[in-house]
Amino acid sequence: MTVVEAYDGRITEQRWDWVLSRVNVAEVGKDEAREARRLLSDAKLHGHKHVIAAVLAVIARRQKGQVTVLTSDPGDLERLVPGTILVKKI
Repeated sequence: MTVVEAYDGRITEQRWDWVLSRVNVAEVGKDEAREARRLLSDAKLHGHKHVIAAVLAVIARRQKGQVTVLTSDPGDLERLVPGTILVKKI
């Protein structure tokens, strides 16, 4: 979702495929949606503005080892992930 969000129209299809080949693209289904909704509820957040952050938080929480999430809006993510997950603004 973050890669799609970062797309600005200037990237060629070939470059886009190269980027996607170097990242782990997580599948999002009903379980992830349920968990994201719970995170939003616990953080007293709702609405489309926070949805991507919530889904990214779910995916980040499931990763093993040290986890860093890159985002243009660190505020929401920092509210949705534990302190062990590093959130960096890009």
